[in-house]
Amino acid sequence: MDEKQPEEIWLPTAEELKIELAREEAKSGFRRGMLNVLVVLVVAAAITVLIATRLLVLIRIEGNSMSPTLDPNEIIFLRQTRKIETGDIVGFYYGGRILLKRAIGVAGDQIEIDEEGNVFVNDEMVEEPYLTEKHLGKCDIKFPYEVPEETIFVLGDNRAVSVDSRTRSIGCVTENQIVGKAVFRAWPLDHVGIMR
Repeated sequence: MDEKQPEEIWLPTAEELKIELAREEAKSGFRRGMLNVLVVLVVAAAITVLIATRLLVLIRIEGNSMSPTLDPNEIIFLRQTRKIETGDIVGFYYGGRILLKRAIGVAGDQIEIDEEGNVFVNDEMVEEPYLTEKHLGKCDIKFPYEVPEETIFVLGDNRAVSVDSRTRSIGCVTENQIVGKAVFRAWPLDHVGIMR
């Protein structure tokens, strides 16, 4: 009768078990790490989309009605808000486009612009360090002009060429037209920063 030899059972050493365990933990840690990175990227993308669609509007400047403050092809962000203060650069809908102008007066303010282009709000001359040249520009309204309720009076910084609240074609901007105010310049890179 043939006796079968018992098969040898191979048992790993304690050192081999430690190495294998470390390898499995590293695989598991890598997977967990990649999953965490993926979750962070998805959340960041969702927040970016939310901000881009609900809080900020990206605008590329066309035309030179806001020069020298904003030049053609610059890219800025508007923060969506209807709370506009005098001096803010406001974006508003007009003729299917978004125009940018500076808020000069609010409802009830008396606006006056003299022949030299000096702007007065409620009989006080407005200091406008952002202008390179004062100009009466294209104007078909009579001064003094009282800003109607629930509107704002806007002017471009390039007064000689800007078409703005000085003309009846645009007039004062209503609250429903307002998109927001300029808060950040994204392009060109040498001018990137918060707008004041």
